[in-house]
Formats: sequence, C-alpha cells, structure tokens
Amino acid sequence: MAIRVVHSEYLKEIDKARRDLRALISWKISARFMLRLAWHDAGTYDVNTKTGGPNGSIRNEEEYTHGSNNGLKIAIDFCEDIKVKHPKITYADLYQLAGVVAVEVTGGPTIDFVPGRKDSKISPKEGRLPNATKGVPHLRDIFYRMGLSDKDIVALSGGHTLGRAHPERSGFDGPWTKEPLKFDNSFFVELLKGESEGLLKLSTDKALLEDPEFHRYVELYAKDEDAFFRDYAVSHNKLSELGFTPGSSGCRAVVKDGTVLAQSGFAVAVAVAVVVLTYLYEVRKKMK
Repeated sequence: MAIRVVHSEYLKEIDKARRDLRALISWKISARFMLRLAWHDAGTYDVNTKTGGPNGSIRNEEEYTHGSNNGLKIAIDFCEDIKVKHPKITYADLYQLAGVVAVEVTGGPTIDFVPGRKDSKISPKEGRLPNATKGVPHLRDIFYRMGLSDKDIVALSGGHTLGRAHPERSGFDGPWTKEPLKFDNSFFVELLKGESEGLLKLSTDKALLEDPEFHRYVELYAKDEDAFFRDYAVSHNKLSELGFTPGSSGCRAVVKDGTVLAQSGFAVAVAVAVVVLTYLYEVRKKMK
C-alpha cells in the first residue's frame, strides 16, 4: 500500500530534471545513448564484493574509456547539461533517471524510479560488462554476478529494440529492428525470424535462442508485448537499484511521472489505522 507524501526539495529537482531529460532526449534523438549509459553504469555491480553498480562512476575518464563504453562520453556530456541546471542531483541518480526517461519517451513501459543513490569516484576494472561476441555461459556469468536472473537477461536484452550499433564505437553496424526509435517487442519478433538483411544480430542476441530457458522468454515476449513491458519494467528497475538500498529509514519514495509515493512500514501502518478507526466510528454510529 502507498500513500502520497509531501515532496522534498530533492524530489522536486528530480521531477524538473525528468522534464528536462524528456526534452533533451527528444531533441537530440539520444534515447539509445541514455539507456546504454544507465545500463553500463549499473552493470558493473558485483553482488559478492558489493562493488560497482549505479553510482555515477562511469563519468570518470578511467571508466568511460573502457572499450565497452566507447561513445558514451556523448551521453555523459548531454547529462552534464542537465546536471548544471540541477546540481543537487547526484550523477548516479541522473544517469539512472535518464535511462528510465529514454524508455518512456520512446513508447516503452513506465519504470519505477527511486532517488537517493550516492556518487562514487571509484571505478571497477574493465571486463565487468557483457561481451557481444560471446554466448550463453558468458551472459550467465555476467548477469548472475550482478544478482540477476535468466528472465532479467532476456527482458533487458529487449532494450536492443532501441537504436543501432556504430562500427567506430562497438565494431558492429546496424539497427536491431526496422523502427530503432521505438521501444516495443520487435527485437524478439526479428530474432525469431532469423537473419534479416540490414538488421543486426549479435552473438549474445543469438544466444537467447540457443538456451531453452532463454528461448521460452523470447517466444513469450515476441507474441505478448504486454508481458515483455511488464517484465522489462521490473528488470530495468532491479538493474537500476543494484547495491542501492532506498531510504535508510525504511521509507521508499517512488517517483512515477512526477508523483511521489512513500512506501514504508510506517506508511502502511498509518493507512491501516485510518481504515480501522473509520470502521469503528461507523459501527459506533450504528449502535447509537
């Protein structure tokens, strides 16, 4: 259960930054850049050592020059324009918010966003992100290290529906779908068709068809976009919160389209108490 609470100054800044990101992403046609930035900042998390993750460290030259992050300096610079306008917001929150907005403005699902991440200047060593030339064992090694599941692997792979690969950045060339500016389930539809002229299929994409557990999710998402959107929103949220425990007091502020909700044991208790007291009041009225 959730009840609305008064916005804090930080949450107001998050809301303003969200609006500015919508405008910037639409103007610069940069949804894929922003989504990749959010993923790559978060995707370094190691559940065993509790290092890496969505902490803004990708802004460090040491990290954005990793081979897997080629081209992401563009997205970092775009976000810097937003940071200048909203200096109170941490880079860690800003990059994850940019990823959420990128999905939403291109027609994808609404993703819960919880602010409060702290920035770090400590970058992990290179090698924690997926290598597009590898297959099933590699995918599981990378995503299990983050603490994610097979369903998460396939759902998040659906993000390739946006944008295209550029040879100067990744060594690969071409879009994954016929409408690379639209977030939908066409990545899975095209994947099941096999090789298509002009469309890209990486080794890590093809791996989703080689493993029975992965394959069943590909089949599901290709025929049911609602199921894909639902699972993607959950998996994206998990990725964006790796190593991050929202609210030390146990209160979780969820931002949905500018609406802030407080979710905590106290909030639930208050709501229940109101319901009980109202019920008792009505009973007493009837007894009189």
